[in-house]
Amino acid sequence: MDQIVIQTINGLVNGMVLAVVASGLTLIFGIMDIVNFAHGDLMMLGAFVGATVLGITGNFWLALFVAAIVIAMLGVLLQVTTLRPLIGRDPLTTILATFGISLVLQKYALWQWGPTVRKISEPVSGQFALFHLQYPWYRVATAILAGLIIGGLWLFLKYGKYGIWIRATTQDRVMAQAMGIPVPLVHTAVFAIGSAMAAASGVLFGPFAGVTQTMGSDFTLRAFIVVVVGGMGNLGGSILAAIFVSLIEAYAALVVSPAQAVIVSFVVLVLTMLFRPTGLFVPTPK
Repeated sequence: MDQIVIQTINGLVNGMVLAVVASGLTLIFGIMDIVNFAHGDLMMLGAFVGATVLGITGNFWLALFVAAIVIAMLGVLLQVTTLRPLIGRDPLTTILATFGISLVLQKYALWQWGPTVRKISEPVSGQFALFHLQYPWYRVATAILAGLIIGGLWLFLKYGKYGIWIRATTQDRVMAQAMGIPVPLVHTAVFAIGSAMAAASGVLFGPFAGVTQTMGSDFTLRAFIVVVVGGMGNLGGSILAAIFVSLIEAYAALVVSPAQAVIVSFVVLVLTMLFRPTGLFVPTPK
């Protein structure tokens, strides 16, 4: 029982970090219909920026903020120069473009920071007793902070003026443009928000396992699994799917090794595509 409780907490913490990554990816796809294969590498680059700022200032929260702003600006640059001219073309074109961006970002990180693992120090130290283990407070704080980021995004989309523009563009891009909403500007803002969320999750995840050039590839794959399981373009479904998939992997790790437990998420993906291709958390039309 104690192992189940510990793995449940681990699954919730990992699920909340993954939910932040997947939320940005879902937002970009829902607005722009772009499958962004570079999303995980924006997370990786944000983690490296955060580690650099932390090494200079020693302030984790400043590193988190600066990483989000820098990667958001990079997202604006990428969207305006590379992705905006491809809107409306064959989806394969944007897939190849984002895959190319992914490779460029990985090679840049390797050139700039080298192949060594960068460590981000935990801003919240200390542990508390959880059965026979000492559980870090930072993991709990990470889940709470990830929840606050997702909650802030939801409030922005629900009540903010520009959030309403984004929701209108999601529902009907042509009608939104006819009503005077600057759709190209909305596209750029959404890509910047998604990029900032990826960077923030990279800094939050950094203390768990360090920062490497390949960490983004793993998160890109897992985020796409979450987006498909939760429903393409369904923000709430992606959050629930991230927690669901992470919990399943955590429970599977009780039986098999953590490396083998990842296979369970692919099984969930395959079953979803076979029996519920619209997503597990998409309401069934009446």
